[in-house]
Amino acid sequence: MRTTVVTGGAGFIGSNLVDHLLAKVPGARVIVFDKLTYAGNKESLREALSDRRVRFVKGDIADPRAVERLYRTYQPTRVYNLAAESHVDRSIDGPLNFVRTNLEGTFHLLEGARRHLAGMGPAARKAFRFLHVSTDEVYGSLGREGSFKETTPYAPNSPYSATKAGADHLVRAYGETFGLPVLLTNCSNNYGPKQFPEKLIPLMILNALEGRPLPVYGDGKNVRDWLYVEDHCAGLVRVMEKGRPGERYNLGGGTELTNLEVVGILCDELEKVLPAMGNPIFLRRGLTRYRQLVRFVQDRPGHDRRYSMDFSKARRELGWTPRHGFGSGMERTVQWYLSNLDWCEKVQGKGYRRQRLGLKKGRP
Repeated sequence: MRTTVVTGGAGFIGSNLVDHLLAKVPGARVIVFDKLTYAGNKESLREALSDRRVRFVKGDIADPRAVERLYRTYQPTRVYNLAAESHVDRSIDGPLNFVRTNLEGTFHLLEGARRHLAGMGPAARKAFRFLHVSTDEVYGSLGREGSFKETTPYAPNSPYSATKAGADHLVRAYGETFGLPVLLTNCSNNYGPKQFPEKLIPLMILNALEGRPLPVYGDGKNVRDWLYVEDHCAGLVRVMEKGRPGERYNLGGGTELTNLEVVGILCDELEKVLPAMGNPIFLRRGLTRYRQLVRFVQDRPGHDRRYSMDFSKARRELGWTPRHGFGSGMERTVQWYLSNLDWCEKVQGKGYRRQRLGLKKGRP
């Protein structure tokens, strides 16, 4: 069996990637390496952990001893690095955790991979790959026209995106300087099952079901490109298996929507499957539609206005394109959350109850 390490494998994208590897990659042996922070939960791996091909290891990528043990014990030939602090609002409230995990943690993984590679035989060395998963946010903010390309200069505007940008540069440097066979992907906004409820779509679903306000930042016209998580996972595997070491690939959904449009589509989908008129909470408050819960709130400091991804390189070189449109992806997402409210309750048990974050300004 080929041994594959997925760091951050108990998080949103990571747990979906584990599921995808087990279903689509024959002979995969998967080592999940995760610190289990507030956004990482073994509940997201409930089915995967019943598979004999999966082993869970609790550990922190920012702990060099734990990383060294990981490489030494499991001798991986594939490493997907998805371990990251990822919520922009939290990076405004507490940037240090983002520096430690996203930047220092990536450094320790790269150093561990470099030593691991040096101890391999020629055939194993040729097979080894390290894929670092990054974000479109490193590119900064776009105007009304154009899309991010792999050659777009970096211009991060939040502590989160700055730490991811720094990690991206480290990955590239280790490829150039040490000959480490690295690959790098930058993806657009992901959505789908098992996303922690601090992010826009699951937050809105759960708030809507409870008749709570649906907070939309600023004027709601910030534009994002949306990628269904299953499509993203398929893209990651394609990059790992077919991508050229040293290359970067953008993975986008081809669906640009304002935040307000996303919330509206979500509300309409909820109306189809669970009409607000049948919810006692709405009846008591004299409300008839989910859209009536929308509230415009103070904008996030440094909020990027627009992202758009050009993923023509991945399509041209790897034959990858997203399979799910936003409508079908949203339908699947809503159905998953409605069927897994117990999961939502369990993962929110570490002190987060959907409160507003990221309003700190000026000096700490």
